[in-house]
Amino acid sequence: MVADILGMTDMSDQTDASAAPSRPAGRPPAAAPFTPDLLEHGAPVRGVPQTLDRRLFVQLQVFTGCTHISTFITVVRRSGLEMVVYANLNDPRGVGVLLMSEDPALFAEAARTMYTEPYFFANVTPVPDFTMLGRTYSSGREADLEDFLLHRVRRHVLNPENPWGIWYPLRRSGAFNRLPRGEQGRILMEHGAVGRGYGELGLAADVRLECHGLDRDDNEFVIGLIGPELHPLSKLVKDMRPTVQTSEYISGMGPFFVGRAVYQSPIPESAKADGAGY
Repeated sequence: MVADILGMTDMSDQTDASAAPSRPAGRPPAAAPFTPDLLEHGAPVRGVPQTLDRRLFVQLQVFTGCTHISTFITVVRRSGLEMVVYANLNDPRGVGVLLMSEDPALFAEAARTMYTEPYFFANVTPVPDFTMLGRTYSSGREADLEDFLLHRVRRHVLNPENPWGIWYPLRRSGAFNRLPRGEQGRILMEHGAVGRGYGELGLAADVRLECHGLDRDDNEFVIGLIGPELHPLSKLVKDMRPTVQTSEYISGMGPFFVGRAVYQSPIPESAKADGAGY
């Protein structure tokens, strides 16, 4: 019957109206309704849940062919955008621009206007393979959710005492997503303990961004390692390699952008409160 094909049942055709209609053989059970949760969640404060529908978007754009970095800085500073300009260690004519905004439209509007400035950007070439775009996210354990989502990244990347940065995308394997949440938590705790060891000594601060659906190559996270010296950041990457997460559940990582800040916007007053390190 047409009604059967459409998944509907005419109750007048049944001899027992109280009996539930049988599911045709081979048809999977109906999926449970799904309600998206678009809020970020932090740890409860005095028993009251923390939620926030705000987050910071961060994008790295990389260029080559820049022979006058001082002029480059002058041009991008005129935009008034919140940013870091990096000299690319692996390209003597390379620069990276890290922009931050709660509004992702900024990257399609004000940033686009800056990047198409005809008297300078016509002379430099974008390197799309290094473009990274992500957003801050919560794990549900943040003691100060708003500070973590909106201010912590700014304190790290705009801090003049942290001129060095290593930025890279990564993707976990599907096997990790199939693990029980408790097992996922244990794996992430091992990984995080390595980073906290560096953070407690002031050697590194981290930026962790989700980029699901935002990345050209289907990466899931963008990672920034920020610090006063380059060597500890490199060593941190090495010390992360033996962890279960990296050695067993990372299916893709990189490319790596390594830079030293040559310009950092002032840290906003709202972000200057004392915050955690790594």
